[in-house]
Amino acid sequence: MADGTSPSIKSRVSEAEWQVRVELAALYRLVALHGWDDMIFTHISARVPGPEHHFLINPYGFYFDEITASSLVKVDLEGNIVQDTTHFINPAGFTIHSAVHAARDDAKFVIHLHTVNGVGVAAQAEGLLPISQNACLLQYQVAYHGYEGLALNHDERERLVADLGDKPLMLLRNHGTLAVGETAAQAWIGIFFLERACAQQVAALSGGRQHILLAPDEAQAETREQGRGIGFISSLTWPGALRQLDRKSPGYDA
Repeated sequence: MADGTSPSIKSRVSEAEWQVRVELAALYRLVALHGWDDMIFTHISARVPGPEHHFLINPYGFYFDEITASSLVKVDLEGNIVQDTTHFINPAGFTIHSAVHAARDDAKFVIHLHTVNGVGVAAQAEGLLPISQNACLLQYQVAYHGYEGLALNHDERERLVADLGDKPLMLLRNHGTLAVGETAAQAWIGIFFLERACAQQVAALSGGRQHILLAPDEAQAETREQGRGIGFISSLTWPGALRQLDRKSPGYDA
């Protein structure tokens, strides 16, 4: 529809699928609310519960603050649309997501962004530096994947998942950030901490690398262990994030 809305399909899908749709739409709205969207580009995807290996992704051409639970498009692992819809998707945009979903059973939600700060740090040879508490918390949770151009080559999928391994976060060199989660809440807290750490690094390096203060080794080790509790924190932050959406960007659950 021209105004970016879609008729509700709640009655046509299972309760489990509808819940995933609502949570995925919430992720799109949260990314937009934080200014991390890139017009109609980048994607967030989620696996639909069930044995079919179906996934949900945004309809191509929609801005993130327009996404609703009903507008999301259901596809198979190859990006083929498997529902009745007037919308279409960006198959190239699903390349990265399909690779991660196929390789990781725990990757129920996958967030990929092209933020200014995320790309800025992904383009720095040293990667994410231990110069902030957020960065220290993420130590050994961030993987790296070299830039190979637009994600059009399916052969890249094997290399990407090999580089990701079992980590929940990734910096795609010269490209952007990525987070995976067993739940929407886990994916959200991961991308939030990573994006915040990248923004802090870009700010710190604006004065040059020479006088940058790295966190002490002992503090890095201590904070690294504390970072293992981020998953628990996600269960505390997610309800608040949804309340914020209800105030500032209602309608995502339609």
